[in-house]
Amino acid sequence: MSRIQPTLAALQASGRKALIPYVTAGFPYADITPELMHGMVAGGADVIELGVPFSDPSADGPVIQKAGDQALAAGIGLLQVLEMVRVFRQKDSATPIVLMGYANPIEAYDLKRGKNAFVRDASAAGVDGVLVVDYPPEECVAFAATLRAHEMDLIFLLAPTSTPERMAQVAQVASGYVYYVSLKGVTGSGALDLGAVEAMLPRIRQHVSVPVGVGFGIRDAATAKAISRVADAVVIGSRIIQLIDGQPREQVVPLVRDFLAGVRTALDQPAG
Repeated sequence: MSRIQPTLAALQASGRKALIPYVTAGFPYADITPELMHGMVAGGADVIELGVPFSDPSADGPVIQKAGDQALAAGIGLLQVLEMVRVFRQKDSATPIVLMGYANPIEAYDLKRGKNAFVRDASAAGVDGVLVVDYPPEECVAFAATLRAHEMDLIFLLAPTSTPERMAQVAQVASGYVYYVSLKGVTGSGALDLGAVEAMLPRIRQHVSVPVGVGFGIRDAATAKAISRVADAVVIGSRIIQLIDGQPREQVVPLVRDFLAGVRTALDQPAG
């Protein structure tokens, strides 16, 4: 079992919701990521999604695309991302880490290093879950089983357009949590429709037994609090990338820590 299930179960048992921030590995400075991850935890993060830079990120909007391009230009690839996780684990053995990215870097990693090399090395580094945007559930049964054998979870996206059949397919292979994309389109696009999210989550839970996180469009503490009334977790990505883009190095970690602390405070306030 990964760290994800006990972490989310403990939060649910105490009536709290999970805060899951996302940051692109190697952004905005190539070597800042482990330090930034510790800052996220200090700000109240329960799980960290760490983006693996990729040259053709089909689900990412311009904000995260730009961050990925900058990280790639600095020489950050999957090998470097795993090293960042290892460095983070030297001081934090508890916080779950999910790698979020695309199939190409994983498959290239295995082509170079051997079958299942990614799963082996990710597990050794201290990764808890993998979200591969362009892996459909019907093609992931073996991959999910290999991950689980190494105490990692395979996490899937669901969208406003997901059919009951797709939800059922995801339920067969997903573990850890599922990530409901609250908007049609790419990351950072559009305005969040809380009513639509409230209507969709019960439909998802008819099929999926793992916790449901909601992301895309959550930009502040008030929106996070509103989403937390119906979701088990809130995921914040583009807003964090925008916050630190172009900032002096010494400001990056405090900015993210303080932003997340505000969201954490809002999430923990009693409903009223």
